[in-house]
Amino acid sequence: MMNKKLINSLQVLSISLIWLLFTGIAVWILNLIKESLRLHDSPDASVGISLVAIPVFFTLSSVLTYVFIGLRKGRKKDAEE
Repeated sequence: MMNKKLINSLQVLSISLIWLLFTGIAVWILNLIKESLRLHDSPDASVGISLVAIPVFFTLSSVLTYVFIGLRKGRKKDAEE
C-alpha cells in the first residue's frame, strides 16, 4: 500500500498543478483578447467563447479542489475512528 504521506503529497501536487494549468489558460485567453483589441480585430465568437471559458475553468478547478479537500478530510476522519 502507498504511504499516506505520499498520497497527501500527490493530492497537494495535483491541486497545485490544476490551479497552475487553469490560471495559465486564463492568462493566455486574456492576452489573446488584449492582442485582438490592440489590433482592432472585430470581436467574433471566439472572444465570447473565451470570456465564458475563464469562469468555467475556475469553477472546475474550485470543484476539483473541494473534492480533494473533502477526500483528505474524510480520510482523516476515518483514521481517527
